[in-house]
Amino acid sequence: MAGKKELEEKESKHRKKIKHSLLELDNKPSGQRSAIALRYDVEKDAAPVILAAGRGDFAEDILRIAEDHKIPFYEDTGLADLLLKLEVSTEVPQELYALIAEVLAFIFRLDQMAAKREKLYKRVREMDNE
Repeated sequence: MAGKKELEEKESKHRKKIKHSLLELDNKPSGQRSAIALRYDVEKDAAPVILAAGRGDFAEDILRIAEDHKIPFYEDTGLADLLLKLEVSTEVPQELYALIAEVLAFIFRLDQMAAKREKLYKRVREMDNE
C-alpha cells in the first residue's frame, strides 16, 4: 500500500500535468460558462459517467436543470475544461479520479449536512406538536 508521502507526490504530479494541459486547452471565449453533469451510482457504475457537457447556452441549460432538481453545483473550471474534452456517456478516466474524488467528497459533505438539518427539523416539528 502506498504511503501518504508517495500519494501526495503522485497527486502533485497529476496536478502539474493538469495545469499544463489547461494552458493548452484555454481556447474558449472569455466569460463563457461551462457545465458538466456527472452520474456515479456505486452499484451500477465502475466510474463516474458524463451525462451532459457544454458551454454557453447549453451550459446554462444544464445548470438550470440541476438547480430545478436541487442538484448541487461544484465549481472547478479546470476540471470542467478537461471533462469537456471527453464524450458524453463515457466514464471519467482514471487520470481524473483524484479530482473527481474532491467533487464526490463535497457532495458527501452536503448530504451529511442535509441529513443533520432534516433531523433538526424533525425534532423541532416534534416539539411543536407536543
